[in-house]
Amino acid sequence: MIVRHDDICCPLCSCKDSTLFFKDKKRTYHRCVSCRLVFVPKRFWIAIEEERATYDLHENDANDRGYRQFLSRLSIPLLERLDKQQSGLDFGCGPGPTLSILLEEEGHSVDLYDPFYFNNSSVFNKKYDFICATEVVEHLHDPNREFTCLFNMLKRGGWLGITTKLVIDEACFRRWHYIRDMTHICFYCHDTFEYLSRRFNAAIDFVASDVILFNKQ
Repeated sequence: MIVRHDDICCPLCSCKDSTLFFKDKKRTYHRCVSCRLVFVPKRFWIAIEEERATYDLHENDANDRGYRQFLSRLSIPLLERLDKQQSGLDFGCGPGPTLSILLEEEGHSVDLYDPFYFNNSSVFNKKYDFICATEVVEHLHDPNREFTCLFNMLKRGGWLGITTKLVIDEACFRRWHYIRDMTHICFYCHDTFEYLSRRFNAAIDFVASDVILFNKQ
């Protein structure tokens, strides 16, 4: 049943109409009827200190062959589309930046930004040939503002590369490991990314089940 929530609106498109998609012992998950984002209302978010503590547990090592292989699922298709010596941004790079190293090894320059570990606001005054956000968009507190910012920072013809797991249906969602992470508050599907494609005039390519590339027109 579609319900209008005056105190709950979609953090991506600001629509106030949503359905209760799922509820577990810790949180409720609403689905926007417009952009189809599944989101956790703000009252269920964990404290910033607890969020930071969760990220501090991540052990991302640039010398870890398995981690480099995981990131190559984005770096390889992105590199195939980039001209030589492009400038980029690793947005939400975390405590152990590695994707930037993979791209720099191929001759590109990459700036780093992370609100907890590399809080360098000067990146928001630049324009980039490419921006990467690996396992980031599910954490966004204000995806409306943050996606607007990312697309504005891209040059025309630039690439935005995203990795995130996608919502399939409610039956899969209730068993999904992704919702066990309390720092995950936004969950996307094909329709949601198609919405972003239309909104920001960017061609979209689903290069893998959890790897999405946008090309700004």
